[in-house]
Amino acid sequence: MSLNKENQQRLLDLAKNSIRQGSQTGRPIKIDLTDYPRELTELRATFVTLEISHQLRGCIGMLEAVRPLAEDIAENAYSAAFKDPRFPPVEADELDNLDIHLSILTPAEPVTFDSERDLLAQLRPGIDGLILEEGHRRGTFLPSVWESLPEPEQFLRHLKQKAGLAPDYWSKNIRIYRYQAEIIG
Repeated sequence: MSLNKENQQRLLDLAKNSIRQGSQTGRPIKIDLTDYPRELTELRATFVTLEISHQLRGCIGMLEAVRPLAEDIAENAYSAAFKDPRFPPVEADELDNLDIHLSILTPAEPVTFDSERDLLAQLRPGIDGLILEEGHRRGTFLPSVWESLPEPEQFLRHLKQKAGLAPDYWSKNIRIYRYQAEIIG
């Protein structure tokens, strides 16, 4: 489901306002879902990515749809700015320099493969976001990560590392799920 320009802008404004409010109050913006059109109140999984000068400044999201789209954006924008454990909280003087990117995910679907080579042959660079699971370990890369890791082998090796596995690790117990994302911003 692709959103029209007006609704895309509403979500970007919502993310920006949630971060601004968070810097002033320590809490995300509270929204009234009755103020939003139906397509912004459907359950959707999202990620919010923040950058300053093309450098990652925060990224938080959900792989499963558990909240209405507008609410998920407001919560994830706040969390990306103030709760990403990889970064200190965004400072007030950084707010005007933040580039906000929203990823609205499709539901993840399992990928069936019989070897690492088979899996690599099925990957669609620039299209697929991946979730890798092995035991209690889990990692994901959004489709936008293909921009910095364009080769499937490289993409998978880094995803394994993100999940806490060795880059050359392989097991018949690895599970892979793919999803796509509508990118806004």
